[in-house]
Amino acid sequence: MKSLLALLGVVTLMTLSSACAADTTGLFRHVVLFKFKADATPEQIAKVESEFRKLPSQIDAIVDFEWGTSQTVEVELAQGYTHCFFVTFTDKAGLETYLPHPAHTAFVGLVKPLLESAHVFDYVSSR
Repeated sequence: MKSLLALLGVVTLMTLSSACAADTTGLFRHVVLFKFKADATPEQIAKVESEFRKLPSQIDAIVDFEWGTSQTVEVELAQGYTHCFFVTFTDKAGLETYLPHPAHTAFVGLVKPLLESAHVFDYVSSR
């Protein structure tokens, strides 16, 4: 029984390694969630939305972009995050171009004082 469990563990590790190796060929996704401070006004938040939507026209490395506000029915799981921005690059190098780009750094300067917190999750897409 122990040898069977050990064999299953090795097969599982090999499968996970193969899956992770395959992940290097997909698009690079950059997911950003915002939780605004309680005193952020609707006008300030609208300006953040507007300025984030401009980034794809200002930064060539962005190949796709979408965004939305939380519609979750599991409010306690949302933890106060209200906005999701989903930015796609062809590869990680695109993100590395995007982050220091002057248009992005200007946007960060606009949004940062309005945020209680932000959460970022980057991954390589796979299907």
